[in-house]
Amino acid sequence: MLKPILLLGLGLLASPAHAQTHAAMVPSSALTAYALRLKPGDDLRQQLTAFVTAHHLEAGAMLTCVGSLTEVSLRLANQENATHYHGHFEIVSLVGTLSATGGGHLHLAVADSTGRTLGGHLLDGCRVYTTAEIVLGALPALQFVRETDPTFGYQELVVKPAPAAAAKKR
Repeated sequence: MLKPILLLGLGLLASPAHAQTHAAMVPSSALTAYALRLKPGDDLRQQLTAFVTAHHLEAGAMLTCVGSLTEVSLRLANQENATHYHGHFEIVSLVGTLSATGGGHLHLAVADSTGRTLGGHLLDGCRVYTTAEIVLGALPALQFVRETDPTFGYQELVVKPAPAAAAKKR
């Protein structure tokens, strides 16, 4: 009989028993959800960044976003520069992490009037057409920071206990 294998947040494959011993090492948090709507002309990324900064969110996750855009600016896979699209696009997915001081990493997928889907890193310049309905999750016991990963040299996510949460454990 095969035993199930779990993929842990630590990037390890383990048996369920092994996973339980490592579960205490993986930071966790309760979740607070914020619901907001962006209006026509709003810049999607700038408004998300402003919201996260205004609410001092140090560990946020995009839970859902639906809406439409007239301008789309993406950094496509393995490209250095932005690619811009003009027209009418439906937001079919927006996922990623956000932090007031640790920055964000968001991926956007949009579909045009033919159903063709485009996706990449969300950049400034994505303008709301009719609406962007967003639910953003905040993890108050965590802090998202970015540190250079030596594998490729990119700034990658590091999850830490929030400074207030770490002080409470002492």
